Amino acid sequence: MLTFGTDGVRGKFGTELTESYAADLAVVAAQVLQCKTVVIGRDTRESGVLLETAIANALVKEGIETQLMGVAPTPAIAFSAMRQNVVAIAITASHNLYQDNGIKIFGAGGRKLSDSEQEEIEKQLLERTRKSASGAIGASSDLAKTAKPELVKEYCDWLSQIVDTTDFSKLHVVLDCANGAYSNVAPEVFTKLGATVTTINATPDGRNINEQCGATHPAMLCSVVKSVGAHFGIAFDGDGDRLIAVDETGEIVDGDHLIAISATEMKRRGTLRNNKVAVTVMTNIGFHQAMKKAEIEVVTTPVGDRSVLAALEENSLVLGGEQSGHIIYRDLATTGDGLLAALMLSAIVAGANKTLGEIASAAMTSFPQVLINLRVSKRVENIEKLFESEIAVAEKSLQANGRVLVRASGTEPMVRVMVEASQQATAESVAATLAQAITTRLG
Repeated sequence: MLTFGTDGVRGKFGTELTESYAADLAVVAAQVLQCKTVVIGRDTRESGVLLETAIANALVKEGIETQLMGVAPTPAIAFSAMRQNVVAIAITASHNLYQDNGIKIFGAGGRKLSDSEQEEIEKQLLERTRKSASGAIGASSDLAKTAKPELVKEYCDWLSQIVDTTDFSKLHVVLDCANGAYSNVAPEVFTKLGATVTTINATPDGRNINEQCGATHPAMLCSVVKSVGAHFGIAFDGDGDRLIAVDETGEIVDGDHLIAISATEMKRRGTLRNNKVAVTVMTNIGFHQAMKKAEIEVVTTPVGDRSVLAALEENSLVLGGEQSGHIIYRDLATTGDGLLAALMLSAIVAGANKTLGEIASAAMTSFPQVLINLRVSKRVENIEKLFESEIAVAEKSLQANGRVLVRASGTEPMVRVMVEASQQATAESVAATLAQAITTRLG
């Protein structure tokens, strides 16, 4: 049985993630969360409609009202849950390829589920599965009556209002929509605000989501930004909860830089509550140095925007995120929102007499970083303990001029080895040695 990872559940559609599993998960979640209404949206992968239908039919059978947004970015789904104070389900495997799908569940008000809620859902789901309570998915309902595409429009209108005092008319932006949920939404919002927009990878066919495009594959965006002479580019992932930027020269501006830019700007404006920002253990050393120089305190969390959100709420903060591009503006949203972050960045660039490259360089300088993703035979727990001696040797070799992080993925059978050092060659050598040791033992 699939279990919750860093952000929801994910698996191969048809084998690991089936329609019956999705239906059971939705019903159990609705029972645990004691909800009467569930908003449902999906990204553009071909299995989304089947899962949407199975989930909606199962919920309707239980007497729960469903609101089907259709294709919708995950932030729009969370926004609708927040605005209506209801539960929401996003059918998405985020940055994974189309063969995978997943389910993200938001509690009432669009909040991330707590550990205890996830554990209770898993417990009851296992019991339901053992008893074969669901059997068949159930008779089909007339789901056409539950279609709520206007909920996506409400999200777009809200985004436009946030930056409606900023003049976007002099900006030329390239948007890489990853053939995902922002394919129609993001170009529409930027165009409405007056920007000149060049759009790429915005023709989803059910199978091309995240395929050599979007936030995980920004090479095309880098090339197009330079070729059309744009001010900068933005790449989203398939469900739109994160972004990566590209400056006017085609250089990548990652999540660390984007958070640093926002943090320093918010401090300048006096809106950085408690003068703190929350980031994860993956955040570059250079970010920490930049924040120290800017006299901004950093709160460090485990990986995942759920952890970042928890830190924001615990410390009453307004800004946090991840190097991967999940950025949360807590006063505005309950989850990472790629388009919101893109608009915030655009407003900063529009109001400055500088290029994005200049702004990013001033915000922070990254240490050379090497990240190696190792596919292993099964998900591993306590990976740091398992390779404690090897990690200690690696850290000693850096002589306090870098750091080592080894962690297991929370969503798939993969181990991530990250090394930062003052020199690129050093980072590469240390990372390669660690990766070899892990591969030898775990296969």
